[in-house]
Amino acid sequence: MEEIKAGARRAAFARRKVAHAALGPDRAELLGQVLEAHRGRPLAGYMPIRTEISPLAAMEKAARHGPVGVPVIECPGLPLRFSRWMPGCALREGPFGAMVPVADDWIVPEVVIVPLVAFDRQGGRLGYGGGFYDRTLQLLRGARPETLAIGFAYNAQEADRLPLEPTDEPLDMVVTEDRVLTF
Repeated sequence: MEEIKAGARRAAFARRKVAHAALGPDRAELLGQVLEAHRGRPLAGYMPIRTEISPLAAMEKAARHGPVGVPVIECPGLPLRFSRWMPGCALREGPFGAMVPVADDWIVPEVVIVPLVAFDRQGGRLGYGGGFYDRTLQLLRGARPETLAIGFAYNAQEADRLPLEPTDEPLDMVVTEDRVLTF
């Protein structure tokens, strides 16, 4: 299964790279509109790395109405924790090159914007392979079943069907540069 997933990741990374070059990273207008329905709920975004689509504009808008956090990897094999983020806050480099707040102020999100490598129309998500978001969503949904997982990606990252395992947590929705898919 790992070899199949690795091949799917390689293909998806190539598609994402092309989309990123053609469209640019700042495509969060529609994501911001979707998040308006969840205004004030604790939100987890992410600091984009490499060719990830950037949720920062939507996060900035959401931060005016409620807490926004970004993921912090504390240790391989553990779920993520989310440190409060504000536009312009002091940042430091975290694991894998993602920026995180210098001072940790932990929040528990109810809405999670999930970065991804690929998605499918069944709510499947292929990430980087560390299982961080799968463990995190399982933990959050165990405590609060209504936790909402929103994948954010370019249209080009869609796959017909992904090689998924029982531990892979599904998305509730995917927002791209110009459409919203709900599952």
